[in-house]
Amino acid sequence: MHHTEIILASASPRRHEILTLARIPHRVLTAPADESAIPFPAGDPGEYVIALARLKNDALFAAYGDEIGDTPVLSADTVVWSPAMKRPLGKPKDADDARRMLRELSGRAHEVWTGVMIRSGARSSAFAVSTEVRFRPLSEEEIDEYVNSGDPLDKAGAYGYQSGACVFVEEIRGDYYNVVGLPVCRVAEELARMGF
Repeated sequence: MHHTEIILASASPRRHEILTLARIPHRVLTAPADESAIPFPAGDPGEYVIALARLKNDALFAAYGDEIGDTPVLSADTVVWSPAMKRPLGKPKDADDARRMLRELSGRAHEVWTGVMIRSGARSSAFAVSTEVRFRPLSEEEIDEYVNSGDPLDKAGAYGYQSGACVFVEEIRGDYYNVVGLPVCRVAEELARMGF
């Protein structure tokens, strides 16, 4: 088990909950990062989410470097990747954007990619984890009802597997927690490998 407290460089309540469930001691500290600074590389969601996680990690060190010292900093970013459209689905801009995304995911398989960076002093580890999720076909009524609940508006791909969208998921292949926002099994392995 982990005894070293880490810093979670994310305001995501879901990532905080996952680390708490895993009994990984942590505190939350965030700094703004301009995600638009990272262009999407052609067809490589893994590279993209690692670059976003690294950006968030760098932003935290730039803002709080002296305060952080050698405390391990964990940053992460999750995107929903639509293989059919060959592009990432981030957080929807509004309700119409959320509806468009859900129509795109309806009746198809997609991938959820999370990039993670853990850094302490000169030591660092960066990796990406992918999980395949298949949605059953959704009716317009179901999509409207879900969007009107407000649940999808702050989530990548316009859905929360751990909340209202669980009834849309027909099949999942891979790490469940990765879909929620943090591949905690791999995170625990990396922390142990780095000696924390």
